[in-house]
Amino acid sequence: MTTTTPPLNPRVIALAHYASRAVLENVLARHGVTFQQSVTLRFAAIAEGPVERAGLVGDVVGALKTERAEAGAVVDELLAAGLLSGAGPSLVGITEAGRALHERTSAETAPVSARIYADLPEEDLAAAGRVLSLITERANAELAAGAA
Repeated sequence: MTTTTPPLNPRVIALAHYASRAVLENVLARHGVTFQQSVTLRFAAIAEGPVERAGLVGDVVGALKTERAEAGAVVDELLAAGLLSGAGPSLVGITEAGRALHERTSAETAPVSARIYADLPEEDLAAAGRVLSLITERANAELAAGAA
């Protein structure tokens, strides 16, 4: 029996996404954090200081393709948990506890990611990155145009 590499298609992309997400969610579950909270916390962690709440919500909506109300609820959860703090009337920032949690989950995920990507040729990774970025760009354009 010979094995062939499947062509890149929506199913292959989805299987890779969900397998990778499940790995991350296993780490996050040990810390009582959801995937949505992790994505939101990452945006706050990489910001250079407090950010506009509306901008943070917009980033989460764009990344997760979710409703603004749902993304806003995640921000509220992180505020209530003390992982984000209000830094003004419309600003939010990551707290030390939030930064520590983000760093801890990132550190726990890093060796798993390294094993998953180990031995993949750099040129294959570069090509996959280019192709997936283009697919994302086109899908986002379809969403913006209102395609179903």
